Amino acid sequence: MKVTSDLGIEFVALELHELEVTGPRDDFELEVARATQAARSGTVGDPARARALYRRFGTDPTRVRPSSEALLRRLKKGEPLPRVNSLVDVANAMSVQLQVPVGLYDMDKASGDDLSIRLGAEGEGYTGIRKEHVNVAGRLCVADSQGPLGNPSADSARTMITTDTQRAAWIYFLPVTEEEIDRTAELVAVFGRGLVRMA
Repeated sequence: MKVTSDLGIEFVALELHELEVTGPRDDFELEVARATQAARSGTVGDPARARALYRRFGTDPTRVRPSSEALLRRLKKGEPLPRVNSLVDVANAMSVQLQVPVGLYDMDKASGDDLSIRLGAEGEGYTGIRKEHVNVAGRLCVADSQGPLGNPSADSARTMITTDTQRAAWIYFLPVTEEEIDRTAELVAVFGRGLVRMA
């Protein structure tokens, strides 16, 4: 698997393999509590980094929020962290704590093994998870040879993570530390029962 971009942005791409994704796990509640506490106490990463990334490419982050900030706002309002499945739950918890949008894509549903982070062309978009058409024209997106499959606000139904997912791409749309990558790999190993390597 290879992830490239000619936009001059810094990102971290991880290849997850040999996954055994399950429904939401009860033993993940400690991580949910950690993310919730961090959000409510203000000990999360700086949301300004994701907002700056959006503004750099002409997207107003108050109109179309980075997924990390949308999750943070939800927790600050007293709403729970969404529970989807054992892998998506890890991505949501890490995203809210680091305040870095995470893209998560089932690579067995993608067209080929190469992904690119680019700007969407006029008329490009996709069907989002639980959403109508997501327009990515002129916006930052992730694409395979078939077209866009996600962006830092919403991923596509086409490559969404399910309990059948065995191989996935995990993209942090901003730089993260080695320690944060190690923490990601640890949580993926425990809750996604998979292995992680840099893409």
